[in-house]
Amino acid sequence: MTSHPAPDERPGTDAEAAAREFTAHRPRLFGIAYRMLGSAAEAEDTVQDAYLRWSDADRTELVHPGAWLAKVVTRLCLNRLTSARATRERYTGPWLPEPVLTAGGGLPGAPGTGPLEAAERRDEVSTALLLLLERLTPAERAVYVLREAFGYPHREIAGLLDLGEANCRQLYGRAARRVAGPGDDGAAARFDPPAPERHREFVESFVAAAREGDLAGLEKVLAADVVWWGDGGGKVRSALRPVRGRDHVLRFLAGVARRTEEGARLTVVEVNGAPGVVLHVGARVLGVASVDVRPDGLVTDVRMVMNPDKLGYAARQFAAYPESGA
Repeated sequence: MTSHPAPDERPGTDAEAAAREFTAHRPRLFGIAYRMLGSAAEAEDTVQDAYLRWSDADRTELVHPGAWLAKVVTRLCLNRLTSARATRERYTGPWLPEPVLTAGGGLPGAPGTGPLEAAERRDEVSTALLLLLERLTPAERAVYVLREAFGYPHREIAGLLDLGEANCRQLYGRAARRVAGPGDDGAAARFDPPAPERHREFVESFVAAAREGDLAGLEKVLAADVVWWGDGGGKVRSALRPVRGRDHVLRFLAGVARRTEEGARLTVVEVNGAPGVVLHVGARVLGVASVDVRPDGLVTDVRMVMNPDKLGYAARQFAAYPESGA
């Protein structure tokens, strides 16, 4: 009679259990890393690095795996932020966060962005907020993200960062003041957004006019002080400085329309928690834009990422859309 090992003695069982455990925490880990780094690609790399450490760890000693993993990811992000700052100082043109598509909290089959299911949480991953977080030191950013986006108590944050609780409270207070303060970085939302349904309608109107090359229609939906931010990263042609004012933006868009690849389309999707736009030829994504809209329907800011190095994650997500033609 052939004997079989007990379930917990079967080859590979421990590794499989560890993988399942890690998978359960993965959305939260990605959410922390993306908010910390402003880059989906770097967030994926960070989570993968955390998995390698998880695989090598003595997990019998881990009482709270989720806290251990959050600490690992946070520390990895702090290390990456140090070098990221120097890189962004040398960046060609405006730097914008790498976009993610967030419909319903994450597309089926695509990695999620953390707990975004509730509408009231989606502003925590907005392009505007991610830009505001760029004002913070790495430590301030870590404390702010863990507290605001994930609700960690200060005592737990102190343990994750190996800091004193009082120090964490000071870092959080300083971060909150810097995020709320004025700036000329295109980060602060100038108005509260309209209700989600109306927001999408306004973005649809903007896109409809842009699709038709209807400059008169665009003039009606752009605020007088609208700003266009373009991130080409020196890889594709884009404005090297923000384009400010309705007349300047209209002229800029007219020039963009003449240069845009034949067959390109604009599709409205949810970008970083709010209605935005994907510029694409079939399933090939050329750009992703977030669009800020006033309650009266006028567009105040458009932030278009066209740097191909920043579009891989969103392109994989967009391939799941019927409109992509994939």
